[in-house]
Amino acid sequence: MTALRTRFAPSPTGFLHIGGARTALFNWAFARRHGGAFVLRIEDTDRERSTREAEQAVIEGLEWLELDWDEGPHRQSERAERHAEVVDKLLTEDRAYRCVCSRDELEERKQATIAAGGKWTYDGRCRDTAPGPDAGPHTVRLRLPPEGRLGWDDGVFGPSGQDASEIGDAIIRRSDGQPLFHLAVTVDDLDMGINHVIRGADHVNNTPLQIAIYRALDAEPPRFAHVPLIVAAGGKKLSKRLDAVSVQHYRDQGYLPDAMRNWLVRIGWSHGDRELFSRDDIAGLFDLDTVHRSSAQADPDKLAWLSQHYLKEMPREELVGALLPFLEQRVHHPVTATPELGGLVDLLRERSKTLEEMAERAAFLVVENLAYDEKAAGKHLKPAAEPILEDLHDRLAALEPWNAAGIEPIFEAVREAQGGIGMGKLAQPVRVAVTGSSASPGIFETLEVLGKQKSVSRIAEAIHFIRHG
Repeated sequence: MTALRTRFAPSPTGFLHIGGARTALFNWAFARRHGGAFVLRIEDTDRERSTREAEQAVIEGLEWLELDWDEGPHRQSERAERHAEVVDKLLTEDRAYRCVCSRDELEERKQATIAAGGKWTYDGRCRDTAPGPDAGPHTVRLRLPPEGRLGWDDGVFGPSGQDASEIGDAIIRRSDGQPLFHLAVTVDDLDMGINHVIRGADHVNNTPLQIAIYRALDAEPPRFAHVPLIVAAGGKKLSKRLDAVSVQHYRDQGYLPDAMRNWLVRIGWSHGDRELFSRDDIAGLFDLDTVHRSSAQADPDKLAWLSQHYLKEMPREELVGALLPFLEQRVHHPVTATPELGGLVDLLRERSKTLEEMAERAAFLVVENLAYDEKAAGKHLKPAAEPILEDLHDRLAALEPWNAAGIEPIFEAVREAQGGIGMGKLAQPVRVAVTGSSASPGIFETLEVLGKQKSVSRIAEAIHFIRHG
């Protein structure tokens, strides 16, 4: 039995789009589920738009998603001789022919056909004249049968196809000698033994011609499966300008790869009512029979929920390591993993959806000079708070050992000594004093992870701020 082989074949013309990432994930998962191979091929024949920087961005995105490939990256541009060899073979066998019709001539005939109420396909003017290799500027066209259906049983949509007469003799090599995408991708898939092609539904219209090329090469086409496209809210097409469509965008925003992978696999695929899938779960459960046929909506709220889930489940040491780059970027200096930071990370799990959000909330622990949120300071660091903070400062300065269990009764004692004030009258000024913000985890736990020296010092600085501004 032939081993299953899938591939992901992106064009390196920009970032890794979430649609492309989901296609890669589906191919990877299908190969892993069935004990096959997953091949990475870079389709870089568009010389004007393809760059090595974009290729590296694609590879980095796949690596971040932990989608490991078994072969590659192959580069289509390195296979030009093979593509030319196949075109020459088709010409020799009279399965293709040279066409000397110029672009202007073709357009003129096309417009005349449309004006007469007809539907344009190439009219076959050069089909039987058989221009030779010395014919001057020419393209090469595949000789399609005048009748018959170019069909396949799609892995998602079922029986699909198009009549050959609706396509006409299509160009497979341009006048500059470059093969068309259809020829190159078919030859590459054939040579690399790809027997399952899983790709976006926007490629459906390409498939009949590619099947015709397989037939012209006396080769068996792969099993094709076209997955519906990802759409924005309301079913609108994703906009590169308005929507977040880059995998790198989500990585840089601090979403976890586990969450991103889980989110992507559930866009257009399901396994019962289950929502949570680890990497191993995806590799063990994914199959094409439960890929949906309708366009799938990218729900950012679902991604945020998943990211928070995986933040809560991540081991402390691993989470601290993932957080450090985001924290250093925010505070602009190196940050060391400490027990205090680990303790704060545990406090922030429940209230953070991304690493960037967690870094924003954890920055107070490691900044050298704390800055107050202007609105929070204006509301809570007022003259009325001065005696309250002075009382608390003196009591905390004498506290040993320093822990939440010992801090809580001191707060109660201050509240009583200050005339039975509410907890908010005490906790909020302290929160602003030690974190710079009016939002934080529980104040006792926050003071514990901040440590005695910093806590007492920052309360003293807040008192000074109230007195002197």
